[in-house]
Amino acid sequence: MKKEDIKLDRNFLFDCILRFKSREELAAFMEDLCTVQELNSITQRLYVAVLLRQKQTYTSIAAHTGSSTATISRVNRSLSYGTGGYDMLFEKMGDIKEIFKDE
Repeated sequence: MKKEDIKLDRNFLFDCILRFKSREELAAFMEDLCTVQELNSITQRLYVAVLLRQKQTYTSIAAHTGSSTATISRVNRSLSYGTGGYDMLFEKMGDIKEIFKDE
C-alpha cells in the first residue's frame, strides 16, 4: 500500500485510546506507540499547562520543568486560544492546585 493511499484519521487514534480500561493498559500502548522523548514532551506540556493555570511565571516553570520558553509560550497560546482541551481535562481531574501536591 502506498503512503498516499492511507488516510490518516486522528479519530482512529482517539477511539483506540478510549478503549483502554486502566492506566497500565494505556501506558503499555503509549510506550509502544511513542518514543521516550515523545512521551516526555507530551508529559512536559501537560505539566507546563498546569503550572500556567496555577499562575506560575515562565521563569519558574522553565526552572521547574526544564521547558524552553518557546514550549511554555506554545502551551500558553493553546490555553488562551486553543480548543479548550486542557481545561476540559483539568475540569475532569478536579482542583488543579491539588494535581501535583504530592510531588
